[in-house]
Amino acid sequence: MLTEANSMSRSKTGNAAHSDPNIPTPPNEEEFAARNSSESGTSPGYYDNPISADSSPMIMSPWNQASPLAKSPWSRSSPVSPFDENFPPNGLIGSLVREEGHIYSLAATGDLLYTGSDSKNIRVWKNQKEFSCFKSTSGLVKAIIISGDKIFTGHQDGKIRVWKVSPKNPSVHKRVGTLPTLKDFIKSSLNPSNYVEVRRNKNGLWIKHFDAISCLSLNEDQGILYSASWDKTIKVWRISDSKCLESIIAHDDAVNSVVAGFEGLVFTGSADGTVKVWRREQQGKGTKHVLMETLLKQECAVTALAVNPSMTVIYCGSSDGLVNFWEREKQLAHGGVLKGHKMAVLCLAAAGNLVFTGSADKTICVWRRESGVHTCLSVLTGHNGPVKCLAVEVDRESTAGDQRWIVYSGSLDKSVKVWQVSDQPPDLHQMAAIQQHMSENFAHSESLPSTQ
Repeated sequence: MLTEANSMSRSKTGNAAHSDPNIPTPPNEEEFAARNSSESGTSPGYYDNPISADSSPMIMSPWNQASPLAKSPWSRSSPVSPFDENFPPNGLIGSLVREEGHIYSLAATGDLLYTGSDSKNIRVWKNQKEFSCFKSTSGLVKAIIISGDKIFTGHQDGKIRVWKVSPKNPSVHKRVGTLPTLKDFIKSSLNPSNYVEVRRNKNGLWIKHFDAISCLSLNEDQGILYSASWDKTIKVWRISDSKCLESIIAHDDAVNSVVAGFEGLVFTGSADGTVKVWRREQQGKGTKHVLMETLLKQECAVTALAVNPSMTVIYCGSSDGLVNFWEREKQLAHGGVLKGHKMAVLCLAAAGNLVFTGSADKTICVWRRESGVHTCLSVLTGHNGPVKCLAVEVDRESTAGDQRWIVYSGSLDKSVKVWQVSDQPPDLHQMAAIQQHMSENFAHSESLPSTQ
């Protein structure tokens, strides 16, 4: 079923998240080459000009990266800068430098970490040592998501590959399928009504993405997988039989993020500057996603979305370095803006009452939400390139009185770093260091209230 959003709700916030003219443009780096948009000429990337209204996610590293399969050792590290020494509860505990490509995707489950890069390899790490590795035949690994013994990976070639862990040997991963399945692809291709226009003067099957997969999200209760793509669509897959249930032309530009939320809602964010809310509703024998409202409408691109574990707040990162958020208990009213980065926010993750924001400015801000107010607990520094992806797991050594988290960050500097983070507020000495750091770069470090 192909549906299109042919109406757009009025944004609640207008341009609440606006470009900051004081955000500096980073030095030009040749390895962050811009990719031509399928709709227009070359667009500047988030890393080259984070405040451009025309910023596009079409950022690619060179296609001919070498792909050595040699194991990369982990190394224990102390805090990485004098600034970090002011934050003993939050610090770097390990670093993995990979020579095979930029890190584009991470997923953590229990004591396993899955990493995807532009080498096409998916590596599995356990106890900070390489545990396993499996490789796709084509397509840079843009997204990884885990559901039980299945691993779904989204790729630059527009395909979603499905892998399964061997019950006899947990280090062995076998590919068990691709979305869409070959059977469904052939069956669908026989019916002319299943073809839609995917580019000017070019048609394709509606069940297949024709551009890069940018994000994957699971609704485990419903057994549904959502995929977002630069082809402006999101697709809805039933996990049990790998069937594509629906394709939605969701935005006017690349869809950068999709996240399954609460009460049957799905949130999407796009390079067109909007965040949209969709509701899954029963229609006849099937279901259909209906556009409910547009939360945000701005000039700069939306780059990342996240919903906190208690399903009370939706966060949105943008190419202007700001993070907007909306609160469920207030009927998704705009709650405010987190301002902690000089450049584009590229990834978000939430755990407990913390939210982590990774940026093209090479830093990760750790925010704590309490009584509706977000305060920056620390700034994690150490990457030498943009922070592209984040994953968070509970620290099994933490206690009820001192909840700690293990945070994994993947970067375009080809490294994965491992951090230990506490949700305890910093002491006076640490807070003074944070305030000094923020005052040097920003007006203030707490969340800006909504202008509504």
